[in-house]
Amino acid sequence: MVQRFQSGAEGSVVTAQPTQEPVPHRPSLAAPPVRLAAKELGVDLANVTATGSRGQVTKQDLLNYVAHLNDVQESTSQRFWQSPSAQGDRMQHIPVRGVRKATAKAMVSSAFSAPHVSIFVDVDASRTMEFIKRLKKSRHFEGVKVTPLLVLAAAVIWAAERNPQVNATWTDSEIQIKRFMNLGIAAATPRGLMVPNIKDAQELSLRELAIALNNLTTRAREGKTQPAEMANGTLTITNIGSLGIDTGTPIINPGEVAIVAFGTIKQKPWVVDGEVIPRWVTTLGGSFDHRVVDGDLSARFMADVAAILEEPAMLLDM
Repeated sequence: MVQRFQSGAEGSVVTAQPTQEPVPHRPSLAAPPVRLAAKELGVDLANVTATGSRGQVTKQDLLNYVAHLNDVQESTSQRFWQSPSAQGDRMQHIPVRGVRKATAKAMVSSAFSAPHVSIFVDVDASRTMEFIKRLKKSRHFEGVKVTPLLVLAAAVIWAAERNPQVNATWTDSEIQIKRFMNLGIAAATPRGLMVPNIKDAQELSLRELAIALNNLTTRAREGKTQPAEMANGTLTITNIGSLGIDTGTPIINPGEVAIVAFGTIKQKPWVVDGEVIPRWVTTLGGSFDHRVVDGDLSARFMADVAAILEEPAMLLDM
């Protein structure tokens, strides 16, 4: 998906934002020893989630970040996503043993099923709303229904590639990290709540993703969804904002480890450069299976999703 978002025809939105300024780089608080260690490791502290009491990056934060990179790093010579024609099951198999297995059993004993952890983030989605307007005017998207859900879906796919363990399945013996994205969209239908999914969503261009979303939701509302369309999902979005709901704590779809709730987008007061002005704001809620996704990883994933909603033009540069 990262590369295919670049494709477009005449009227493409790629040329619609020639003057976009880069997101400013914000320095992070950290003690001199932590800064020295980060420099030696080649780590930009701005990318590390800070948990210190004063908002500073601690030594443990740095170690956790480095461990995360080592845990999910793949060869840079290959794409993370694998096409449908690839051989094998297109999964990464991580043996479950030792501390991880013991911790998993302890958490399961304190919950009825997957031990859920939920986090929330408020997002300035003003540029997403502007981006949607430009897409609607583009000849490349003529005749295609475009909504903010399209940007969120693209953001989830992009963020999952950066944080692969959110796109996984827990079993008693291993964690199965899926190197493909069957993106589920929770939909209210005459037969009740259903979660059909877009198979291999990572392979789609932005326009193709928009068409797939429209087809999926239309078939669901008409009661035409087939069992095969709901099978083998890897990560789910629930668009509760379409019902006017700000946020929620969604339940993870069986066989998955993450779900994202997309709240309504409404104008709210927002501080920009020291001034309070009206902006289009939404709240994202995420629920994660704590056996697979810890707080640090879930925070990074949600921050990545939020970053795209705040600046969707990033999708065109990847």
